[in-house]
Amino acid sequence: MRYLGLRFLQSIFVLLGVSLLSFIFLELAPGDFFDEIRLNPQISGATVTNLRKQYGLDQPLPRRYVRWVNSAARGQLGFSFAYNAPVAPLLWARSRNTLLLTGSATILAWLIALPLGIMSAARRHGWIHHLCALLTSTLLATPDLLLALGFLFLAVHFHWFHAGGMFSREGAAEGTWAQSKDLAAHLVLPVAVLVLGSLPILLRHTRAAMLEVLDSAYVRAARGHGISRWRILFRHALPAAINPLVSLFGFSLGSLLSASLLTEVVMSWPGLGPLLLEAVLARDIYVVIGAVVFSTLFLVLGTLVADVLLFAADPRIRGTGIRTTAIRTKGLA
Repeated sequence: MRYLGLRFLQSIFVLLGVSLLSFIFLELAPGDFFDEIRLNPQISGATVTNLRKQYGLDQPLPRRYVRWVNSAARGQLGFSFAYNAPVAPLLWARSRNTLLLTGSATILAWLIALPLGIMSAARRHGWIHHLCALLTSTLLATPDLLLALGFLFLAVHFHWFHAGGMFSREGAAEGTWAQSKDLAAHLVLPVAVLVLGSLPILLRHTRAAMLEVLDSAYVRAARGHGISRWRILFRHALPAAINPLVSLFGFSLGSLLSASLLTEVVMSWPGLGPLLLEAVLARDIYVVIGAVVFSTLFLVLGTLVADVLLFAADPRIRGTGIRTTAIRTKGLA
């Protein structure tokens, strides 16, 4: 448990560091939310000064950061200038949609990458390997923005899929089952973009991890004892290769999250991406900071999940604390 406790403390420091850097970078950026209001001749300069004072923008950066940390501890994450409301409820409503999108894409990407990577490693000179190599090379050379625009073109011109949004107007008045089908239909395109964007990395790492294990001495010995290929792959090789793949899981969730922000903007998915873009354009600084912190929180949670799975799968990590305690006890004796 010491391992997991240290990981949790590291995650807290990462969130604090990201929030502090966000404050510093936004402070260095020119202008703020009230600059456009100042251009309105009907609003006096005294009114703008009072508004800045009301929202605390006249205070120095350290005091504003401490004030924001206190607000985050109360579950508010500051106050939005544009929406005239606490930031946290705005982010929670959008983050559910982002988590639905990235979670679906993560599960589907791994369900495709694991069997393809295993088969590509098992038949390293077969047609599956060459097909996977061609697929990964093509997808790596294709930007995520081009993928999103290409799928959007197909949706608009051929009406194969829904072009954007989360629900149709017709499906809003239907029952729960009809709404679920409508949601799944709207998920197809953004999930496909995220899966195709992340598949090359996952596929190549899966294949490399399996090849390293398949070339090991004990796998060759298992072949020599006449154990079947499928038993070697799934009972011996895959458990031995699972550690780097578990570590990759958290990073894949973070990369999918960052890619989903762009995909959400292009495909009008009501997640954190459009909200963050609107906040940046409006210079609504606390919404920007909250969205960045939420994105970092999702990455940290994905990494923590990967650490928990790695802790459960690798007995060497679980035994670290036992060995350390034994060494200390021996030294005291």
